[in-house]
Amino acid sequence: MRPIPYVLQVVGYKNAGKTTLVCRLVEELTRRGRVVGTVKHDAHHFEMDHPGKDTWRHREAGARIVAISSEQEGKTVILEQKYVPLEGLLEHMKAMEAVIVEGFKSEGYPKIVIIRKPDDLVLLHKVTGVIGIASWLPQEVIRESEGYRGHPIYSIDDVQGMMALVEGHME
Repeated sequence: MRPIPYVLQVVGYKNAGKTTLVCRLVEELTRRGRVVGTVKHDAHHFEMDHPGKDTWRHREAGARIVAISSEQEGKTVILEQKYVPLEGLLEHMKAMEAVIVEGFKSEGYPKIVIIRKPDDLVLLHKVTGVIGIASWLPQEVIRESEGYRGHPIYSIDDVQGMMALVEGHME
């Protein structure tokens, strides 16, 4: 039995185009009437709120969790001052039909692996759950690589092809 919601990971090395592909998949799923959430893994330091703003001041004052909600804008953001593993983040997304996860390479969900350059092919050896490959390289380069295991290969711009794959897995 598949988890509810369906979880798809998009993984690749830095500057491979993960965020762009995640956004394109989310746009297409949404256009098709799906309710979609996203999770992004950031291996580096990041800031969501800006210095001087109220949420930043709350966090700087020592708040472990900072939430801001706007009924007028229809938005809520929760900032938590601790690492939350993917499973914990997915707990917040039970109402979604699909969650697209950017990163978290070591997790075991179905993955589309992005290959931008030949050096990236090593990633095919390092991850599990690969259902497809989005490539900037010609398909022959992928097929001839040592890590290739027969997964479908799509041009990085073939969002419709990847959507057929994703929707097939969602069913």
